[in-house]
Amino acid sequence: MRFIFNKRHFMTACTGLLLSAAIGAVNLARAQEPSAVQAETLMRTGASWDGVPYTAYPGGAPEITVLQITVAPHSALPWHTHPMPNAAYVLSGEITVEKKSTGEKKLITKGQVLPEMVDALHRGITGDAPVVLIVFYAGTKGLPLSQP
Repeated sequence: MRFIFNKRHFMTACTGLLLSAAIGAVNLARAQEPSAVQAETLMRTGASWDGVPYTAYPGGAPEITVLQITVAPHSALPWHTHPMPNAAYVLSGEITVEKKSTGEKKLITKGQVLPEMVDALHRGITGDAPVVLIVFYAGTKGLPLSQP
């Protein structure tokens, strides 16, 4: 069988090669552009800030609660507990958390995340500026977020 390569075949082949090269260049440029979505793990833990492991989530229908909490400067929150795992992200300011049973303390500042204690008395004490927290609670319907 004889194949005759004419001008039309040549132009079609060249167009295909140019199109492939253009698509390749676009894909290469896209691969070098920053991604539209970027993720950074701020915290991943199975234990509260004092090193006590979380044992389980509360039983029942799950309910996620997210609060923005603002605490005035030079404030000491009342001693309290949480019946569920939760985490606080500091948007601004700083807060020192304190564990009642041991007196252990930890300072968290803007941009840090604190894995909260479960069933252990603790409190927060703010510094010279108000602190703004975003707190994520992983509980169940009807379960209080904190208890005195």
